[in-house]
Amino acid sequence: MTTITASERAAAQAYLRLLESTQAVLTDPQLAPYAGVMLTHPMAEADEALRAAGLAGNEARLLRLVSSLRASPTNAWGRTG
Repeated sequence: MTTITASERAAAQAYLRLLESTQAVLTDPQLAPYAGVMLTHPMAEADEALRAAGLAGNEARLLRLVSSLRASPTNAWGRTG
């Protein structure tokens, strides 16, 4: 089991939100042309969270944390269900 600090959890959650936002925008043909504008905030949030957690440039650790969150009984925002 991977031990996750609060800042690492926040970074992994921000990364998951960015992935989910990207998927939502790019799968809607009407929104896809606006992807750059619509994803600016989620990208900035993820970048800042990765820097704060010391994960910028450490993709292997980030992906292990994301996998750990996905495998846990709570969702990306820390709630069950």
